[in-house]
Amino acid sequence: MSQSSGYSIDDAKDDLGVLREVSNKVVHAIEKAANEEVLDFLIKEQNLDTVHDGERGIGQVRRAVLKSDLASEELKRLVITRNDNTPREILVPDDVYRNAKVALEAGKPVVLYGPTGTGKTTFAKQLALEQSLGYSLNTATPSWTAKDIIGGIGPKLTGARLNYQTELGCVSEAIKRSGDYDIDYTVILDEITRADISKIFGPLYTAIENPQQELIETDDGEPITLTDDVNIICTMNMSDRTVNELDNAITRRFAMIEVDEYSEESRRKLFEQFIKSHIDQSGSGGSPHYNEDRLLELFEMDYLGINKGNNQTSKGPIMRFGPMHYEDVAKFLGVASEDPELYLNDSRAAVGQAFRTYIIPRLLNSAAFPQIERIENHYRALNDEFEEFDLTPAADLAKRELEAEQRQMGSYE
Repeated sequence: MSQSSGYSIDDAKDDLGVLREVSNKVVHAIEKAANEEVLDFLIKEQNLDTVHDGERGIGQVRRAVLKSDLASEELKRLVITRNDNTPREILVPDDVYRNAKVALEAGKPVVLYGPTGTGKTTFAKQLALEQSLGYSLNTATPSWTAKDIIGGIGPKLTGARLNYQTELGCVSEAIKRSGDYDIDYTVILDEITRADISKIFGPLYTAIENPQQELIETDDGEPITLTDDVNIICTMNMSDRTVNELDNAITRRFAMIEVDEYSEESRRKLFEQFIKSHIDQSGSGGSPHYNEDRLLELFEMDYLGINKGNNQTSKGPIMRFGPMHYEDVAKFLGVASEDPELYLNDSRAAVGQAFRTYIIPRLLNSAAFPQIERIENHYRALNDEFEEFDLTPAADLAKRELEAEQRQMGSYE
């Protein structure tokens, strides 16, 4: 290798056997690369980051790429999102997409809220990939404190000795990663209503109001402050809490974007995508064959019955329920179709069991007593409408829940 010209692509090809075995050699090659072509060969063609760092995560090879002045934005995005399976097509309503994008570009943190199954987390990841090179996804828990967001002092056991060191929270970690690699970065805080929002967000509120205020200092003395290079996107289910019940502090500092009603065209695209992606329609090997048009019709009628109500009885909606739940139904049916022994080639039973397994429990999870009876009646009506599918298991599960509620209230005989 010529020291004056740097590490060339010919050097990389000659050393490929060693590079595949020794990660430090790959790091050296990246650091001494003569041009961008060398990096593309090592990473795009030979996938040496995956060889040494694994399928995901940021190991030493990917860190070297992210710190390289020769690496293109495209290459940095590739290594930081390796094996990210986020769908690229955005199907949320246009005004939802526009409002969220404008808010982020204006430097405002965003909260995506709405009922379960509306694709808030998927949309958050799609926004993150549009607005930055990489993102981290963190799901809130009831035990979260401000330390999980900002960081704090924590114990570290070294041998028999106990020391204390600074531990970064998910937002502070995102800020540091953005600064270390000089990239735009997004931190996603998923399902924040699981935690006490006022408690976990206190210091973050202050930082949003005063961006120059230090959030925390690392053990190396590096101050961590909120910068324009870091986006914050939160998601929350409205079955957990209504907007009116939120602390005013979050609604003042975050852009509140509702993700709810999908257009008929968008829903159909989703449902078609679920069926085509997960269900083998060939009916090969004696596996059950599902009528795609009738499955689409079933998904749509179920969705409308839950969200809009039954036109025949003039009753309103049962509850708000998103279209993403039906992907799990499609996955269930796909597995059932791959192994005909599971349901003895009985597609009627498979469909009913899929709804019983995925849809009904999620409806019952947030249903009040009057809604449970309507859920049962809704699936009895669907069962009559779709003779090729047996939806009685779904209706029966709702009936059992209704009877349990009635016994508890002392009104069931």
